[in-house]
Amino acid sequence: MLSGHHYWNLEAYQETQDLVGHHAQFQASKFVTTDGDLIPSGQLSDVTGTPMDFRKAKSIGGDINATASGAFCGTDCVGFDNCWVLDKNDFKKPVFSVWSVNSGIKLDIITNQPAIQVYSCNGIFNPEVPIPRKKDQGGPSTVYENHSCMVIESESIIDAINNPEFGVDQIYGPRRPYNWEATSNHPAKLTKVASEIEKKLRHEARKARAGNIRARASLLISLAILRALATECRRDIALLSPSLIACVDVTMEAVPTDLEVVARAASVFTSWTTYTDGHLVGTDSTLTKDYLSALGRFSALSRSSLADHEVRNRTRLIGFAALSGTLNSDALYYDPAQFKAQVSTIMRPILVTLFETQIDTLDEQAAAVKGAPSSPYLAEFRSRPTIERRAASIHIHIDGDNGPSMADVSNASLRALYTLVGHANSAQLGFIMHSAFDSINDAQAWIDSPHCCWLSHKMSEWSQYQYRYAVPTWLVERLCRNQDVPSPITYHATVAEMATTVFNSPIPLVNLSTSDIASSLIALLLRRVESDPDDPLLASTIGCISSLGRHVYYSDQIQDLTAEVIHRISVVEARGAISHGKSGSGRSRSHAVRCLLAALIGLIEAANRSDASDKSSTHASSGSTPAESFRQEVAGNRRVSRRTPITPDIWQDTVSLLCDNDYAVRSDYADALVFYLSEEMPKLGDNNSNGDSGKRGLAEGPLTHAVKLNILLHAGNYGTKFLHAVHAYLYILATSSHLGLTSSSTTSQSYSTLDDTSRPRTASQNTGEDDGVEARESEFQIQVNGRPSVSTPQNPRARKASVVQRLLEDSPLGLASASACLADYSLIYNVLTTVHEELPMRGLLTGVPMLHALNALASSVDSSHDPAATQRVNAIKEVIARIWLVIGEVWNVPELMELAETALITAPNCLPSVKRNYLSTYIRPRRYSEFPPPPEGIVVWQGIDCQAAVDIIINCPSIHETIGVSRDGLAHRFSTPWTPELALKDSAEQSSSFENTLRGDGLTPLLKISPALMHIENISQQSLARSTRGVGVADLRGALEGRNSMSNPALARPASISTLEHAPSTTDGHLRLTQTRSKSRNKKRPPTSGGAGEVRDVLNRLGIGNKNGSLLKASFPALPKSTPR
Repeated sequence: MLSGHHYWNLEAYQETQDLVGHHAQFQASKFVTTDGDLIPSGQLSDVTGTPMDFRKAKSIGGDINATASGAFCGTDCVGFDNCWVLDKNDFKKPVFSVWSVNSGIKLDIITNQPAIQVYSCNGIFNPEVPIPRKKDQGGPSTVYENHSCMVIESESIIDAINNPEFGVDQIYGPRRPYNWEATSNHPAKLTKVASEIEKKLRHEARKARAGNIRARASLLISLAILRALATECRRDIALLSPSLIACVDVTMEAVPTDLEVVARAASVFTSWTTYTDGHLVGTDSTLTKDYLSALGRFSALSRSSLADHEVRNRTRLIGFAALSGTLNSDALYYDPAQFKAQVSTIMRPILVTLFETQIDTLDEQAAAVKGAPSSPYLAEFRSRPTIERRAASIHIHIDGDNGPSMADVSNASLRALYTLVGHANSAQLGFIMHSAFDSINDAQAWIDSPHCCWLSHKMSEWSQYQYRYAVPTWLVERLCRNQDVPSPITYHATVAEMATTVFNSPIPLVNLSTSDIASSLIALLLRRVESDPDDPLLASTIGCISSLGRHVYYSDQIQDLTAEVIHRISVVEARGAISHGKSGSGRSRSHAVRCLLAALIGLIEAANRSDASDKSSTHASSGSTPAESFRQEVAGNRRVSRRTPITPDIWQDTVSLLCDNDYAVRSDYADALVFYLSEEMPKLGDNNSNGDSGKRGLAEGPLTHAVKLNILLHAGNYGTKFLHAVHAYLYILATSSHLGLTSSSTTSQSYSTLDDTSRPRTASQNTGEDDGVEARESEFQIQVNGRPSVSTPQNPRARKASVVQRLLEDSPLGLASASACLADYSLIYNVLTTVHEELPMRGLLTGVPMLHALNALASSVDSSHDPAATQRVNAIKEVIARIWLVIGEVWNVPELMELAETALITAPNCLPSVKRNYLSTYIRPRRYSEFPPPPEGIVVWQGIDCQAAVDIIINCPSIHETIGVSRDGLAHRFSTPWTPELALKDSAEQSSSFENTLRGDGLTPLLKISPALMHIENISQQSLARSTRGVGVADLRGALEGRNSMSNPALARPASISTLEHAPSTTDGHLRLTQTRSKSRNKKRPPTSGGAGEVRDVLNRLGIGNKNGSLLKASFPALPKSTPR
């Protein structure tokens, strides 16, 4: 038991010669009782009522004579020489205070010991051998007298070793070393000691390298002294750092294969990393050089490749112990400039070990990393004395002990990786990823894709929540580098798979810029397509884009992503794949469109996937209809999602692909359109999930039913405009002699990109046609780089419709010269079937006029002398008859079904079965089915009587009840002439005021107001970028506050009133403003007459004003009329 024994006199014998002026106070209610020889008796006595009570401040010298009667310090002893047991000690506040009332000097003592021994110099004077005083204390002519000084000793409770009831364990030994901490260190002395040890150690290391056994033993002792010195002087570790790190580096260089010496050096290194603040790394060039050198040597140990497995594992564990010390040290993070160099050294052995371990083993160990105790070998290495080590020895082989296994090594490397990425910020994660890539490059391990993907997944999972996005972002940036590489190497495919693995995992990636990543990946995809349409990297890139759908964190985010893809589709459709500022070939254009379609569908499917492990197990469907097939296929991947569905106005920009000049594009887009119609498009009450639209009636309530019907039947509804466009392009596909919107359309290529051979045109070429198409193309300028601008005077959809109308004018519709192949008519049938099954009401109102017009055109063709035209007419009539049968089945109209079935009995049945592609992955283009040679004597099939079918629909009472339109209304709608030009015009017209009631999100006007009252906002880029958006909640709030013109340009009238000085109230279903007292002005401001009209205008646009009925009154009770205050 150690303690200090310093003599004190706070007056330096200048004021008085005794301790009467010394006052003391400390909280100790008991003291150790002793006998006449000052031997502890094993009892603790109470200080109450004795001179031993210093719980209140009192003079020490004043109570010395009072101790005589109690013999507290022994027989015939006067004074204090006792051990007080402290009542309370938190190691932070002074537990003993003594001061001189004469000199004003005070001494406060803080200790980590439980007792205080006070000696009042009772026997310091010896007449035979007196002690002279110091010169500054009046000596040497005078001597130290009894009771003229005091000694204060911080200590453990005396004799506690013989008294267990004291509760203090004073037994120390090899298993429990006694640690004594010096209270202060002299800087010069510490530096000199460290320097002397360094000199001695360098000498010993040189001899140990030569094989001197005695020098090796001395080297071990010197390293042990260094570790003890670093531990005891940890507050001044900076004074020892240069010499300590130099000693470690010298030792590692001299005897790198002596595991016992290396382990001792690693323990010294770990002690330093534990206590240093790292400020010398990067500042002291010599220390930095030695530190990085030592770190590199430990890194080399951690990836040892010795043949002996036991020795190799022991060596690696020693290296990882030292590296783990660095990973938990400020030395790694203090200097950002040195962080990269250290991480590069540390990552290499980690990856070597991980790539040598099976994935299953890594998964098991990774699951136990968080919160699990450290490796038993590393824990023993740090704390257990060498002499006590047995089976768990870190460096010595014990007979019968197998030593550490490879699993222990991989566990240590996993913990090192977990610690490294768990403490890193976004910039540091970038350095870590860069070091990992360099290590994989050096090891040529890119071929090991499973381990690479596992690494990227764990790095993102173990990173801090707010920095996880840095891992996949960095992967995408690396993937997008060197886009012009002629052919992809294993590196590119593996990096793409790594990014996809992270995106497909259930790990939330907050702060992830999905739109920017999608834009970069799409640019890479288009560049690769232009370089080589058969590039094997395309499938991986599509999968990476699709996996972004897993990270939709707000309702409109999926619309931002799909809008980006659809915009690129529009660009490629019009201009082709862009490479170095020039349009690419027709084949690369088709492949680019197909790849983007696959990415688009993949995004939507990924957004609906329940978890990362779910994969579609069915790539082929046995459904009887396209809609049923898609529904069966995605049933396993569907989940309830808070995201909004992709609205028709976004998807509508792709509908022109139905008339693309490449059959492979047309067929893939038809599958995509069927998927959208059946799985994604908002139905808004127009669905037919119960299979009985005719009997649904008003079951959902008269108010809701009326609102939905008014929305569905209005021509300005987004869904209705979308169906107009679909029917117009299907009509053009079936009848037009020119397909495609670019200059390549002059060749009228309806072939597949499976080969580069085109099908001969059936119509003669016009020499002036190229100039006309180029002129039209100049009108159709779509922004190539970046996103489409919302401030253009004419949106891309309107420009595209204008180009199509000019094509229709230059190429009159006619079946004799139509460009569609036989398989196209099967695609038309599949799309129309899905329209009528999924959107029965809107499909009926927009589709029947198109069927009637198409049948009239087919019936007007004189094909008696053209067998090929006869085949085409029969195919069209078969499509029409089959669609009428579908309409009859959807609406449960027996008369219509019987009419269609009777007509189909004599049908030529020429439509081929088109196998559907699974569009979320890139596949080879499909071959088109051409019309076979016409048989001799072929005649025109009469088909179904369309007028009779229309009359059946018009006279069907269940249809009247469901749609809410009378017989005369239906007759008027179906008798109105239909042309593709008018349909395209309707699809591209600006939004009407009614459209602002519902924009396709399935919310009624009343539901739109509720979030505003709760201050809920969900703003996305897509919702802000739309230039023709409807009037919504923000506009109502803006009108009430007098700032509607800023919130929505659709409101024409300027602000006229502010609610800052007015209180709203509802009376008789009308919203009006009543004047209140202003808090900021002395005079009342008269109300503006246009204010109420302003708000009514907004409510009318929302569909809840007087114009459409008092819906507000129905849901919100009237409040009492407010009166002016």
